[in-house]
Amino acid sequence: MAAYSPDVRLRRHDRGIPFERWGGEPFFVALVERFYEGVATDPLLRPLYPEDLTESKEHLALFLVQYWGGPDTYQQVRGHPRLRMRHAPFAIGPAEADAWLRHMTAAVDGLGMAAADREELLEYLEMAARSLVNTG
Repeated sequence: MAAYSPDVRLRRHDRGIPFERWGGEPFFVALVERFYEGVATDPLLRPLYPEDLTESKEHLALFLVQYWGGPDTYQQVRGHPRLRMRHAPFAIGPAEADAWLRHMTAAVDGLGMAAADREELLEYLEMAARSLVNTG
């Protein structure tokens, strides 16, 4: 089996890879911080996360950095992403996926991305949210 490659599904643009276009690691850290501000007060999602969100934030930021073409630190630290396996212990239904996507969309919108970049990112995030649904 081939090693995980973070750029397998990336769209290639003349403007460069998303990690670079969007501002590198600081962009993803800001995105994740904004996202977790919503999660922290969401009655449906908050119980799915540990009390201390520090590691969850770090893991998500590292994953997104790697997926969008940045350093492969996530894989070095945590191994292959295996998103479905990592999320299997949690009951994730359509309502949880919708709530997750709502907070992620708000976080994306708060960063003032160009329309084409916003669409590219949200298209992936919607696919990811839907792919993790494992109940009802």
